[in-house]
Amino acid sequence: MKRILAISFLFSALVGWGQQLEQFTQYQFNQYAYNPAVAGSKPYWEVISNNRYQWVGITDAPRTYTISVNGPTRWDKIGGGGYIYTDIVGPTRRIGAQMGTSYQLDINEDIKLNFGLSFGLNQWLVDGSKIILKNNSDQVLSQGLQSAIVPDAKAGLYLYQDEKWYFGVSAPQLLQSKLIFFDYQNSTESRLEDHYMVNGGYQFEIGDDFKIEPSFMFKYVKPAPMKLDVAARVIYQDMLWLGGAFRTNDAFTAMLGYVHDDNLMLGYSYDFTTTDLKNYSFGTHEIMLGIKFKRSTAKGKKSDESAMLN
Repeated sequence: MKRILAISFLFSALVGWGQQLEQFTQYQFNQYAYNPAVAGSKPYWEVISNNRYQWVGITDAPRTYTISVNGPTRWDKIGGGGYIYTDIVGPTRRIGAQMGTSYQLDINEDIKLNFGLSFGLNQWLVDGSKIILKNNSDQVLSQGLQSAIVPDAKAGLYLYQDEKWYFGVSAPQLLQSKLIFFDYQNSTESRLEDHYMVNGGYQFEIGDDFKIEPSFMFKYVKPAPMKLDVAARVIYQDMLWLGGAFRTNDAFTAMLGYVHDDNLMLGYSYDFTTTDLKNYSFGTHEIMLGIKFKRSTAKGKKSDESAMLN
């Protein structure tokens, strides 16, 4: 009975409580990772990678790596995409991949609404050899590497006007798959809880060279408290940007980035932790890399003309 209670407590802490999805400060640039409806919202394919090193200085602190790809397809109004990720926290590791599609609905000549859906698999791993037990004779949590592979899905809506503004709503982990580890199949109610995310942004033009882009990301999963990220960037000639952000009950952030030849994008952010972890951590580093795959000039013109007619 004590073993069952210990397992229940452990996996309630690791899985059943709190937000289970990867977290990024530079969420503005990798929106497909949260919302499959983003696929095809731009007239080109892009690959975005986020690499996050959280709470540097703390042993086994979270590390998250994500890469996504999305863009328009040969079928009118249909977008496609996919992403993979790895999230490492202490003795636990999550690996996942999804592929999805979207459909574009024209509200008017400028405003579009995308509907998106994606499906994939998640693998959760727990390394029992890395867990220090008070009772060393308990063999349940020292069985080495344990794994659970479960299906996953997410859905979303994405309302936007080209590069001017956007507003998205998404619901990851729709299937609420149950996770079972070790030999005690009924010892825990651990499952992938459905999340709710809302984000948006708007670009204000300031003269010929500058733009200001405020944005936000709202996240909720029961029973964890709601989280709100609020950010703002100052953009110079669509090439350089500086910005700052705030995440409720978590951190302040400074960020900067650079776009080379309108194809290669590089961003960096540093989180200043505001919780008691600041006494033990050197903050959080995050690196973002993006690549646009644009068509040739002739095809690009044809694509742009088609986009205007749709």
